[in-house]
Amino acid sequence: MTISLSRVCREARACRLCEDVLPQAPRPVFRAGASARLLIVGQAPGRRVHETGIPWNDPSGEVLREWLALGRAAFYDRSRVAIVPAGLCYPGTVDGADLPPPRRCAATWQPRFRAALPRIELTLLVGAYAQQHYLKERRKATLTETVRAFREYLPEFLPLPHPSWRNKAWLRKNPWFARLVVPELRRRIRSAVGDV
Repeated sequence: MTISLSRVCREARACRLCEDVLPQAPRPVFRAGASARLLIVGQAPGRRVHETGIPWNDPSGEVLREWLALGRAAFYDRSRVAIVPAGLCYPGTVDGADLPPPRRCAATWQPRFRAALPRIELTLLVGAYAQQHYLKERRKATLTETVRAFREYLPEFLPLPHPSWRNKAWLRKNPWFARLVVPELRRRIRSAVGDV
């Protein structure tokens, strides 16, 4: 059943569900348009994204856009791309690493956004938290194995590692990602969002 995207967005912006565990006042960060055919589900906003209110507005976003071969204008075009993280608000950090998003956030908002975005053709699951929420028992034992098995989840989902600077070593150790996954990712992005 399709529900009103404007209603879901309005209610999500007003959400205070996780207020008791957040380090700062809630500021849900997401973008969505009813005609979007690509959904990007990441982890949760980092500090910079929290401050600007623009998803993936950080170095990780630059890497992600490079993987997708999407410029900023196309990436932020709500009519083609919806961006709804597993955690809508900044969860804080410990020893410089972002804390995981509260599980109740994804459990509450991902089903509602999915129901309000009926034209989604492909969902990118960026990082372990998005994969955990959507793939559940279909996930492999590790993120690496899940990403390597990306064909098993197509055409609905495409799992990706997080494009954080912390994962540069992962990318060096797994050259198959750039050789096999990125070209397929770009092909599917072109199919979903058109020429960019």
